[in-house]
This record gives sequence, C-alpha cells and structure tokens, in this order.
Amino acid sequence: MFSRSPAFLPVRSRISILLFATAALLAPLCAAPASGQSLQPGASPPADPRIQRVVDSLEQAHSILETALSPDGRQIAWVTAEYGGTAIEIAPTADPGRTRRLTAEPGSVCSEESLAWAPDSRALAFTSDCRAASQPDLYLADLSGNTSLAAPRRLTHLHGTVSAVSFSPNGEEIGFLYVEGATRRPGALDAMKPFAGVIGVEGLEIQRVARVHIASGEMREITPANLHVYEYDWAPDSRRIAFIAAPPPGENNWWIAQLYTQAVTSAAPRSIFNPNSTGGDPNSTSGSSGPLHGLQIAVPRWSPDGTRIAFIGGLMSDQGSTGGDLYLLSAQGGEPQDITSGWPTTPVWFHWIPGAPDKAVGPESRIALMEIRGGVFRRKVIDLGGREIASSAMDFPGRAGDGTLEGALSIARDPDTFAYIQSSYASPPAVMLTRMVNSRPETVQITHLNDGLQPAWGKAESIEWRNEGFHVQGWLLYPAGYDPAKRYPLIVSVHGGPSSAVVPQWPTLGYSALAFSPLGYFVLEPNPRGSYGQGEAFTLANRRDFGYGDLRDILAGVDAVSARLPIDQQRVGITGWSYGGFMTMFAVTQTQRFHAAVAGAGISNWQSYYGENSIDQWMIPFFGASVYNDPAVYAKSSAIDFIRNVKTPTLIVVGDRDGECPAPQSFEFWHALRSEHVPTELVVYPNEGHRFVAPDHRRDVLERALSWFEQYLPAGEDGERLADPGKQPAASRARR
Repeated sequence: MFSRSPAFLPVRSRISILLFATAALLAPLCAAPASGQSLQPGASPPADPRIQRVVDSLEQAHSILETALSPDGRQIAWVTAEYGGTAIEIAPTADPGRTRRLTAEPGSVCSEESLAWAPDSRALAFTSDCRAASQPDLYLADLSGNTSLAAPRRLTHLHGTVSAVSFSPNGEEIGFLYVEGATRRPGALDAMKPFAGVIGVEGLEIQRVARVHIASGEMREITPANLHVYEYDWAPDSRRIAFIAAPPPGENNWWIAQLYTQAVTSAAPRSIFNPNSTGGDPNSTSGSSGPLHGLQIAVPRWSPDGTRIAFIGGLMSDQGSTGGDLYLLSAQGGEPQDITSGWPTTPVWFHWIPGAPDKAVGPESRIALMEIRGGVFRRKVIDLGGREIASSAMDFPGRAGDGTLEGALSIARDPDTFAYIQSSYASPPAVMLTRMVNSRPETVQITHLNDGLQPAWGKAESIEWRNEGFHVQGWLLYPAGYDPAKRYPLIVSVHGGPSSAVVPQWPTLGYSALAFSPLGYFVLEPNPRGSYGQGEAFTLANRRDFGYGDLRDILAGVDAVSARLPIDQQRVGITGWSYGGFMTMFAVTQTQRFHAAVAGAGISNWQSYYGENSIDQWMIPFFGASVYNDPAVYAKSSAIDFIRNVKTPTLIVVGDRDGECPAPQSFEFWHALRSEHVPTELVVYPNEGHRFVAPDHRRDVLERALSWFEQYLPAGEDGERLADPGKQPAASRARR
C-alpha cells in the first residue's frame, strides 16, 4: 500500500453534464445513474493560465486532411481545414509555391474532400457541399489547362454521405461509397442515432458502391441493398470490383465481413473469401480453417493482370485501424497465401507495382507496403514470396499517410514517386513528395502552412524493455524544460484499440498525451502486447487476457523509466481513451501504483457492456466466445468486479451517444467509486460519439484532464504546484 498526502483526502463525487448554448438536451441513456439523482449542469473548470496556454498551442497548427498526387506526378492537391470547413488547393510539383484554390472561397464554411485524379491526370474528382449546404455532391474539375481553373462540373445530385471516390482504370466512370438518406457518417466512431423503432430492423443506413458515368451523368448503385460495403477496388479491366462487406447494421458487422467480387453491370456479388466460414457456407466459394479463421480482412487490391486479389488480414479491433499479415488470393477464391508470416512488423497498407516486361522482372512481381516497425512507419518493396527487395526501405520520422487509410501513400504512375502528409513529435503536418532515386529517397516539402511552429513539449525518445519474453516498445516524452536534478511526475497514456500503436505525430485540439509535457510531466506512451508493430503473434498475445499481460507490460515500462530517470513514485498517473479508458479503469483496481487517473470512454463491466454496445461482433475474436457462452472470461477482466480495491482519484469522461463504449459503462464505474468514497467525477458530453467533434467539447475534456492531474499529481518539484505568480494554488481551486 502507498501513503496518500492530505491533498488527496477530500471526497469529490459529482456528475457534470455540459450544456452549451447550441447543445440539445441529453437523449435518454441506456441506464440512469444508480443513485437516481437528477442530472445537473456543471460549469467548466476555472481558467488556469498555464493550462489555457497549452490547449491554445494545440490549435495553432493547420490541419491537412488529405493529399492526392496526379498519376503523371506533375500536380498535387491537398485538403486543409479552415473556417469550420475544408478547402482544396492544387500546385505543380515542380513549383509547389504556385498554389491555386479549387472552389471554396476564403472564409466560406463548406467542405471539399475525397480527392481522386483521372488516370490521364487531366481532371480531379472531389466531393463538395459548397453549392448545396450540408449535402456533398461529386464534382469534376478540368485541370488540363495551365492558366486558370474552369468551374468544376457537378456530376451528381445526391442525398446522403459520399466517400472513397475513385476513377475506373479506363477513366470513363467514377466510383464512390454512398449511404442514401444518411443521417450521420457511417461507422462506429460517430454519434449514434437515438434509438427508436424496431432496433436492428428499422432506420438502417446501408453503405453501397455507386458509380457515375462521366459522359452521360448516369448514376446508379452497384452493390445490393443487403450488404454494407466498407472498402472496394476497381479491377484493371474496369468491368468488376472487389469489395469487403457484411449484412447491416454496418457499424457492427465489419468484424464478420467477407471479400466479394462483382461485375459492375450485375447485381449478383460472389463471395470469394469468408474468414468466418470453414467451407460449409453455401454462399461462399471459400472459407478459412487457417490462421485467418474468425479474424478480419481489409484493403482489397486487384493485381495488375486481374488474376489475384491481395489484402491484409489479422486481428483488428477497429475498422480503419488496419494491421496484420499480407495475403494473396486467387480472384476465383480459395485459401489465401500469407506472404509475410512470422514478420516482426505489422503491414498496414500496400499497393501493387506492375513489373517491367523484360527478362529481369516479370509482370506483377512486386508489392510496396507500409508497415509499423517498433512505433514508426516504414515503406519497403517485396516480391510475391515476401522477400524484401534490397535497399528499398524508407523510414518515416512519424505518422505518414494520404488521409484515406492508415499509412496509405498517394502513388504516381511511377511507383517510386509518392506523396503523403507527414508529422512527428518534432514537426507539424506538411504535405511531402518523395522520389526514390537509386534506392534512396529524395523528399521535397510541398506545403509550408505550419512552418515556424515549435513544440511546446519536451523531447521524445523511443524506449524499449523486455517483459515475460516479449520485446516491448513505447514513446517517452520529457517534461518541457527538463532538469535532471529535479523529480517529476509521470503520466502513462494507454492507446486505444487494442490493435493499434502509438506512432509519433503532431497533436491537434483534443485529448492528447503531449499536452501534459509542457506542464512538467514525463509521459509514457507504451505499445504493450496486443499492439501493432512487432508482428501478428504480438498482436494476438492479449486475447482472452485483457488487463493482465498488457498491464504487466505497462508496469514493466514504468519500472524501466523509473530506473534511469527522476520519477516521483508518489506522482504516477494513468489515462487513456477507449481501450485505454478500459485499461485505466482496470489498472486502478489491480495496483496502487497510480495516484490519479482519467478514463475516457472506458469499459468497466464487460458482461453488461456486451448487451449495451453497438459493436458486439468485435468481442468474439478477442474473447473467444460470447458472454452467454463464456461469462467467466468477461468477468475476469471487468473492473467493476474488483472495485473495492480502488483508492485512486478518477475523472471519467464520455459522450452520451457513444456506440463503441456506451455512457452507462462510465456511469457504472462512477457510481461504484462514489459508493466506495473514492474521489471521482463523471462528465457526459451531449451529442458526442466515440470521437468528439464539437471544438468546445474537445477543448473542455482536455482542460478537465489537465486540471485533474494538476490537482492530484502536481507537477512542481516534490509536489509543489506550478501556479503562476500571484495566482491561487491549484489545490484551492475546488470546483463546487
């Protein structure tokens, strides 16, 4: 047991629901507070100048959301966030300073996004709602001229959400994902619709592949209405598509999705791989009894000759957070071939490189892929046997991607030329263009929107340690202005997932671990077992073991940091969102190591969670059975079953329309802590899902977390609070 200072003694148990001028009243929750007390609005935390400065610094960087390089490599476009909307800019790669804005006028609040270049590089397709407020349509801009931009041509008159725009290889049609009549963006991260009607039957919003013929303007949906499509790819002949889909509801069933092919003129898709079947499914040409059985598939890509489809398969906890091994499959179906089996890294994205038709390199003999390797991105080229082409690797200093899929690059016709958005702990976001010359990268920075920004946080370093036979990696941020003669508090920030990884990136406004460093904290961001970056066996290592082996990996990381740096063991805290929120809740029931905690969108009771969430299909691959067939495996990882062990002051935050980690889970944990007289506070944000959208909410949740740790883990030397001169100490700023 550890001793607690007098600063931790007052019991604070209050629920605050933030009501802003533009916010609606809370929708009914699945469960009310157990105490039965009415929900009262609460004020935001009082202004702390230091905290305000830190949060303000996160708003300084211009966000770059997407980039696309023309196939001939001569033009590049990107999407920036501004004025509450988004805008597209274009520049020649030979003179990137000569930028041109597409349609959105400066100061306008509308959105342009989903970039796609025509195969001949003469036109750019995109979505825009600048002409029809709140409704995006597909537009085509003619960029064949060298002087002025002609007004883009509107191709569609839609009613719903549009994404994943792509040209057919012959350039005659444009495909996209479309949800007709959508009331929200598809996926589990956005705020769920209020429950009403016949649940699971009425009001379903189904995402389908649609196409528009450019010359005639004819638009129709290709895939059937009984399948929700997550990703698709055109075949080289432009006559077929491959896609990953499952029956609706779409936000729940990605974890049981199959790989289909279909002629664009047909309404009859054909399943060519079902990882959840062992071959007995009459509607599937192939099942899997191998390592992919019961796991997930993503990123389907046709080979250049149309005979095969490659994809990434593995244990994945969230659509869009892709990772696993790279598989090759006949376009007719069968058992896929794992060509990266046993790799100590995690492939996350790839593209085919057509081979030169000569004696040295046969057609379709190479694949360029992006992988996570020990907490960083790496690009390399392999042959179809999984062997790396010599001198093909390129390491990135931080996160890199084109804004579509994790780790995706925008590739020119010359596969050694590609564009991406890059950021790291040291460098803010910028569009970059790389050409591989004699197997060496030559990189040019295209955008300079964030030049001059400097980190407000301390230095960052990759650290590694061993635990129980595992090699574990993480990132450590030093306190700003670090003085080795002083002692400092440490905050552990656990990532979501668990199938994910911390990769360095410049933060934006929201819940960011980097915000603690400027206030005088060390920050440890571990990638424990269950994470990406060390091979599929490492990702699989926490199945049926949530909160045990992964927590031991984290605690071993705290030990490794404490062994060489001046960490005050009485000022160690933990935080996280989603899976990190669960780990925060569970950790404080298992150890007294942490003296303060902030749990964002956490899970406190896996047994009740199973029946409350909108994505229960994800649980079978991780727990091995449903809660009804194996309740014990869910109970052993439920923080609520160990609640009487908790002594740690814990702030709990959640969105009221979170479908991934529903608010009742936070209510349950808050109510239990309050009953056990543990200092606690619950804040519920109206009209927010798993990913907060409203800027006021994103700012407030970070301010509250910073204030909570400053109250219970003050960052001054030996616990002296770092209040501004003449300001009231943080300990006396009791929120009433």
